[in-house]
Amino acid sequence: MFPCTPHRTQPTPGNARGFAAFLFAAAALLCALPGGRAQAADWPDRPIRIVVPFGAGGSTDALARILGEKLGASTGQPVVIENRAGAAGAIGAQAVAKAAPDGSTFLLATSSTHAVLPHLRPLSYDATKDFTAIARIASAPNVLMVSPTLKVATVKDLVQLASTREGGLAHSSSGNGTVTHLIAADFAQRAGIRVRHIPYKTGIQALPELSNGQVDFAFDSIVWALPQAQAGKVKALAIGSPERSPLAPDLPTLREAGFTGFDGTTWFALMGPAGLSPRIVSELNRHVNAALRDPDLRAQFERQGAEALGGTPQDLEKLVRDDGKRWANVIATGGIKIDQ
Repeated sequence: MFPCTPHRTQPTPGNARGFAAFLFAAAALLCALPGGRAQAADWPDRPIRIVVPFGAGGSTDALARILGEKLGASTGQPVVIENRAGAAGAIGAQAVAKAAPDGSTFLLATSSTHAVLPHLRPLSYDATKDFTAIARIASAPNVLMVSPTLKVATVKDLVQLASTREGGLAHSSSGNGTVTHLIAADFAQRAGIRVRHIPYKTGIQALPELSNGQVDFAFDSIVWALPQAQAGKVKALAIGSPERSPLAPDLPTLREAGFTGFDGTTWFALMGPAGLSPRIVSELNRHVNAALRDPDLRAQFERQGAEALGGTPQDLEKLVRDDGKRWANVIATGGIKIDQ
C-alpha cells in the first residue's frame, strides 16, 4: 500500500526517473480518491460528525448523543453531534448527501427524512441513491393524545366524537411532512373520520392549544407524551406500537382498539453519503451493533421510549423500501400535499 504522504525520490536518470514520478503520482491519486484504500485503512483518522436533522432536545437528538458517546469510546475519535433542523429534516439530510464520502460525516436518519418526505415533495437529495446505509438504530412508539377538554376515554369515543363534529377534528404535528403528521393521517383514514391538520415546528409548541382544546388530538413521542399526560395537560388514549410499552404498560395499543396492522412508530438509522468505502461501512456497522448490545445504552434508549435495533446495512435498506411504500400509500389515499 502506498503511504498517504508519498516519499519524493531524488531525481534519477532515464527510465528510473520516469518510473519514480509514476509511483509518486499513483500514490497521490490513490490517497485523494474518495473511498480509496488508504482512506478506508486509516479510518477513523479524524473526528466523526453525526448530523441530526432536527433541533436539540428532541428524541432524535437524544438518541444520537447516547450513541455518539459509545461510538467515541469504541473508535477512539471524538463524535460531534450537529443539529441541522428545518424542512421536516430535509435540510440536515441534504447536508450529509452532499458531504464528502470520507468517513467523517453521517446522518441520524428517520422515517421522516427517508420514508415520508420523498413521497411528498421534490427534494434536493435522493433517499436511496445519495446515501450509504450503515445500520438501523432504534424504533420508538408515538402516543395518541387528546385534549383534556374532550369528554372521551377511549379511541372508540374519539372516533364517535369525530363523526358528530361538522368539519371533523383538528390534529397537530411537529411539522408538515413529518412522521407524526402521517401517523395521524393514517389513523384518520383507518377510522374513516375527517381531520384538519395544524402543523407546528415541534410537538411542544402545540401543547397550549392541545391543552385548551383548540387542537383535538395529536400523535407524538412516548417520552414527551407521558409527562404531559401525568401533568394533566393532555389525555393519553393509546400507543402506536404493535406491543404495549414497558414505560406505560397500562396504555393499550391502537391494534387492541381495533386498528389491525396499525404501526405508529418512528425509526432511526445511521447513514453516510453515497460512495462510502465498503470497509468503512463494515467497520462502522460493527461498532454500531456493539454499542447497541451494550446494556447501558439499551437502558438509556429505553428511558427515551426507544428500542435498540441494529442489524446489517441490507436490513436498513429493506426498512427504507418497505416503509416508503407504506407511507406512499397513505399519502396517495389521503391526497396529502405540503407546501414546496
